[in-house]
Amino acid sequence: MSEIKLVAEARTEFGKGAARRIRRASQIPAVLYGHGTDPVHIALPGHVTTLALKQSNALFSIELDGKPVLAIAKDVQRDPVKDVVEHIDLLIVKKGEKVEVEVNVHVVGESAPGTIHVVESQTLLLEAEATHLPEAVEVSIEGLEAGHIVRAGEITLPKGSVFHGDAELAVVAITEPRSEVAAEAEAEAADEAPAEA
Repeated sequence: MSEIKLVAEARTEFGKGAARRIRRASQIPAVLYGHGTDPVHIALPGHVTTLALKQSNALFSIELDGKPVLAIAKDVQRDPVKDVVEHIDLLIVKKGEKVEVEVNVHVVGESAPGTIHVVESQTLLLEAEATHLPEAVEVSIEGLEAGHIVRAGEITLPKGSVFHGDAELAVVAITEPRSEVAAEAEAEAADEAPAEA
């Protein structure tokens, strides 16, 4: 994955008022931290940064005072109504270093005819090299029959990635679509079942 270059400005003003002024100037307030350094408060170009964040686990090359720093977004705060980026926490990384990231699950293929798939886990926690973070984990459901569950331990991970979590975690389940009539019949049967004393 190539680095996304961003030119940052150091911030000297803090607080909600300062953050609002930064956003009005089409910039996004952010903080750079990690590797034993003091947190550095910066402002990033709004439009370019927002577009870059659409790429999952993007690697940023942030130029501050003429010096590039590699970083990944660890936390992105968005306005819940306007869905605009309000603040970003950026973790400084080095080439060759391993970091933990949430990676989206991407289903490929078609399950057996007459079945549907349900994604039980939208993301997986992986450890990967900071400069080669995977954008997604592909889970093939090609030809799988109803009742099959793809578990985390069965998934082929991107090269250099290690799964951190329970290998038995259900990621994708294959099932038969329940008709509304069958669902209503089951609900009625449950209502009519005698209550245990």
